[in-house]
Amino acid sequence: MQKRKGPWVLREPAWTVHFTSRDVLQPEPVTPALRGLARDLDGWLEETGLPEGLPFLLSPRWEYDAALNSYFHRAQLIGAPWNSNANRARALAGFLTFVYRARGGRGWREVTEADHLAYHQWRRRDAAGPRVSGGTWSQDVSHVNQFFVWAVGQGQLGEVPIPHRPPRPAPWGVPSGAQVRESVPATYAHDGGGERVEWLPPASYRLWRDVGLRGYGPGGLPSGRFRGRWAARNAAFADLMVRTGMRLSEQAHLTTLEVPGGPGAGGYQRFWLPGAIAKYFSARWIYVPDSVVRELAAYVELDRAQVVAEARAAGAYRRWRRPLVVDDPARPHLARVTGSGTGRVVNVRELAPEERRRLLVEGGQGLEPALFWLGEGGQPLAVSTWKGIFAEANKRCQAQGVALSCHAHLLRHSFAVVTLEQLQRGHIAALGRLNAAQRGHYTRIFGDPLDWVRRRLGHRSVVTTTVYLHALQELEMETRMALVPDTWEDPRDTPLQGIGDDTRAPAGTSGVSG
Repeated sequence: MQKRKGPWVLREPAWTVHFTSRDVLQPEPVTPALRGLARDLDGWLEETGLPEGLPFLLSPRWEYDAALNSYFHRAQLIGAPWNSNANRARALAGFLTFVYRARGGRGWREVTEADHLAYHQWRRRDAAGPRVSGGTWSQDVSHVNQFFVWAVGQGQLGEVPIPHRPPRPAPWGVPSGAQVRESVPATYAHDGGGERVEWLPPASYRLWRDVGLRGYGPGGLPSGRFRGRWAARNAAFADLMVRTGMRLSEQAHLTTLEVPGGPGAGGYQRFWLPGAIAKYFSARWIYVPDSVVRELAAYVELDRAQVVAEARAAGAYRRWRRPLVVDDPARPHLARVTGSGTGRVVNVRELAPEERRRLLVEGGQGLEPALFWLGEGGQPLAVSTWKGIFAEANKRCQAQGVALSCHAHLLRHSFAVVTLEQLQRGHIAALGRLNAAQRGHYTRIFGDPLDWVRRRLGHRSVVTTTVYLHALQELEMETRMALVPDTWEDPRDTPLQGIGDDTRAPAGTSGVSG
């Protein structure tokens, strides 16, 4: 919430989320408040083993609580994906902000069960509150609960201020030893998504893309009033996502050294997604249809080339702090660390997302960013920028009367459902022509479509991927329901004496019961 006073905007006190960065500028001269602090921040971060982009919280009084923030210094969180850590930090900051504002300025060591229940009431049920969905609430509760469980284990608190209950019994058929016996938060929502998977059929996706990203009219035809400069780039980004199933953070941090750009032999081209930018280090092959490769090549030759030339002419890339430079065409996987004076090189495949944003390539025309997706000024686009682009596309569809909405992860779902349906159909057709022995041999050689989709999505377990089978089952039932005739017997056509008599067959039937 904001309060306006004259030309200034005053924000209410809040816990805020920040991220470690080695690009912090040193003030000159040093202000009294900063005297005595380490001048070599890079060296301090390296010495403490804190990676780039690790979250930390500042209190409403802009204080750094070492005990609280040591929660993020654990090995399992230091190696976790950036967006997962960001979600943990934001969930915790949101809860602590509520406690501070609405519960008498309490700190995190003073939180009680009543504070959590009040937060639940405000966040889920209060008409003046955000009224978040069940899935969002349960995820936030899980993050906050994990922090307080850790704090109790560290001796910082006496008990977890979130009520717990025993876990529900496992479904019938699941071995008793397979279920986790630990208690869970009692305020978990009961209206989560469950097995519901949102996805867009190809025709719906194309309409959303054309209207929302390309600025077409509601009839799917180009509109002369749309002046979006980046329509082709945004459409290519969405097409790549819906045809490959990559996560937003994975696709946003691809480099020109990885994305295929030349003509292929037809069909698909593939490239290796490095584990350093894949969630849970799920490195894998990514298959890109040639039609999408042509879109990517057009973006590189036109829009990207223009902004790179403009930025290079303005000297923008020469002003980057501590860039990593790929300057040997014979070894494009190695980048030189500048500013160290040691000539040290790093492997591009091992660079984390934030490090890739500092990566430059020395080409025939000069320096340019290695990251594939660029915006105005020739600078790499952030994940948050892409989320904003999707939000604007949804607003444009709504304004045009197109009842479609999409976010990046929904395109990943769409890839999974459509690909699994196509592969499963071909798999079943092939097995139908074989005998039992041949079917077993065929499956051992070519594998299972579900497992192939699992590997394309980077899931660690095929159990996660099975959620898309429910979407296929729903699609199958919808198809069959469409074949049910909507012409029903009119009771007025039945003689009065025949109503309620189940021994008399209606006219026009054989009278043979099933």
